[in-house]
Amino acid sequence: MVYQLNTQRRKYQRYGETLMHLLKGNVGSGVFAMGDAFKNAGIAVAPGLTLFLGFICVHSMHLLLGASKKMTEKLKLESSPDFAQTVELCFATGPLSLRKIAPYMRKLINLFLCVTQLGFCCVYFVFISTNIKQVVDYYGFKMDVHLHMAIVLFPILLTCFIRNLKYLAPFSIIANILMLAGISITLYYTSVDLPSITTRHYAADIQKLPLFFGTALYAFEGIGLVLPLQNEMKKPNQFPRPFGVLNLGMTIVTFLYFTVGFLGYLKYGEDVAGSITLNLPEDEILAQSVKVIIPLGILLSYALQFYIPIDIMWPPVNESLGPFKFPIFAELSFRALFVLLTFVLAEAIPYLNLFISLVGAVSSTALALIIPPILDMVISCSVSEVTPWTLSKNIFILAVGILGCITGTYESINEIVKAFVSDNK
Repeated sequence: MVYQLNTQRRKYQRYGETLMHLLKGNVGSGVFAMGDAFKNAGIAVAPGLTLFLGFICVHSMHLLLGASKKMTEKLKLESSPDFAQTVELCFATGPLSLRKIAPYMRKLINLFLCVTQLGFCCVYFVFISTNIKQVVDYYGFKMDVHLHMAIVLFPILLTCFIRNLKYLAPFSIIANILMLAGISITLYYTSVDLPSITTRHYAADIQKLPLFFGTALYAFEGIGLVLPLQNEMKKPNQFPRPFGVLNLGMTIVTFLYFTVGFLGYLKYGEDVAGSITLNLPEDEILAQSVKVIIPLGILLSYALQFYIPIDIMWPPVNESLGPFKFPIFAELSFRALFVLLTFVLAEAIPYLNLFISLVGAVSSTALALIIPPILDMVISCSVSEVTPWTLSKNIFILAVGILGCITGTYESINEIVKAFVSDNK
């Protein structure tokens, strides 16, 4: 079998540019939900679990990078394979019983990636519009949230016309600055007049732990960006090394989620909201600015999340329908079509965020915690290097991933049912 990989040469990024993309791809609206996550685990239990989940998710990212590197070296490929290609190649060169399903695994991974990333893009429309609406409504300029979405569509569309990750770097830098400002203001409010730690539950009811895992796992599900970012680096070896982009970036991400979660729960206790921003004073300009700064940062992040599904879908479309007379115009039209699709879905589907959470519970968790250890075991089996340590470690990560998938699916379905039952009353 001959594998045709995308060997198009791109404008490569430096260490700092890649780090900005990694941070922006992992630090989103989920950081403000960590206070609620800590409430569902307890102030003594949650910190350790957060660090634990961060560690195994980063380890899974390294497993994926390692699998890609091994396939590149084994098959003497001119360029590194992406996520789906890595999975296909691992299965195609693995045990005989798995080789027939290799093409289907590639399609499954691409489906998971596209659905997950486009789902995030849909939620971004809702998140940006609802937050800005709260501030605008406070000052008497009341508009329907759908009108806010329509206004947001134009700037999002413009950023998605940027076709190269290198040129998205300035947007990631600005978005990171805005997110840092929003998080800093939030931490300021959560750090003032703190109650004694003894007033908080050290360990929550064990039945609430699935809620913690669901929220915390969402924080570390940026695995879809790992290979694209490494493949577009000027020096790819700077990405996975001990003090490389991945470890440094994910250390910062873990620290942010840990700090916001700990202080958020310590400050507001059982009253902490699903987003800590909702606990901030409504009549203070500084607090209101968070609801403007954060949506702007998320808006500038849309194009980065959008990059992955377009990078997957456009090459086969171009190959099957091309060559086009105006190739750049054709690609921009394709991009515009899918931006409009995410906009229409955000406008039309009630409780869209709950349905996206349901899809994400399956696809995102599979990508982050289930597929990487499977790849590692497939590669080990193909070269007869399965050690007790490798087997036990990978089975443990798989168990965590399956637990997250099951609990996340259950909670999402439960919330969807509650929402529609409430509407029918």
